[in-house]
Amino acid sequence: MNKQRIRLWDLPTRLFHWVLVLAVIAAVVSGQLGGNLIEVHGKIGLAIVGLIAFRLVWGFAGSTYARFAQFFPTPAKIKVYLKGEWRGLGHNPLGGLSVFSLIFLLTVQVTSGLFSNDDIAFVGPLFELIDKSLSDRLSGIHHLLSNVLIALVVLHVGAVIFHGRVKKDDLVKPMLTGWKEGATGEPASGGGIIALVVALAIAGLAVYGASGAWLPEPPPPAAVETPSW
Repeated sequence: MNKQRIRLWDLPTRLFHWVLVLAVIAAVVSGQLGGNLIEVHGKIGLAIVGLIAFRLVWGFAGSTYARFAQFFPTPAKIKVYLKGEWRGLGHNPLGGLSVFSLIFLLTVQVTSGLFSNDDIAFVGPLFELIDKSLSDRLSGIHHLLSNVLIALVVLHVGAVIFHGRVKKDDLVKPMLTGWKEGATGEPASGGGIIALVVALAIAGLAVYGASGAWLPEPPPPAAVETPSW
C-alpha cells in the first residue's frame, strides 16, 4: 500500500490524553504545595477517577487504535519492536507498556487518595469506610507512589522526545490532529456516539461513587450542657 494520511486517533482519545496531562500536572503541583490547595488536589483526584473510568471503557468500545487489544504489549511484540521489525500504527509495544503502566499506577494512586488523610484537616471522600490505621498506610502509599508517578511521566515524555528527534516519528502531532502523515495501514473505525455516551455515563458514575456523596451524613456532635452557674 502507498503511504498516505491516515485517521489514527479519535477525538475522545485525544481529549482524554490532554485533559489527563493537565490533571496530572495540577495534581502533582497541588499535592507538593499542600496547604489550602489540598482541597483542590482532592477534586482533581476525582476528575482523574472519571478520566480513568472513561479510558477503561474506551479501551474496549473506542475506535481501532484506542482499543487495548490493538496495543497490548505481549513479550513477542516487544521482542519484534526491539529488533526494529515492528511496523504497526498507534502505540508501539513499549508505548503500550507505558500506557498500561500509567493507567495502573494512576488507578492505585487515586484509589489510595480516596481513603487517605493528612492528620490535620483533610480526609479523602471515602475515609469513613475504613479505620484510621489502614488510612494511614494508604496515605503512605499515596505519597510514595507520587514520586514513582513523576518518574514514569518523565520517562514517557523522554520516550516521546526520543521518537521525534532520533527516530523522526512525531508522536505529538497525531495526538493533536488525529491524523498520521505518511503512514501505511487502515484508518481507525468504530467508537461511535453510543459507545461515547456509555463511556461518559460510566465515568460519571465512577466519580459519583468516588466522591462519597452517597454516604450518609455523619451524626451531629453531641450537645454539651453548660453549667447553670
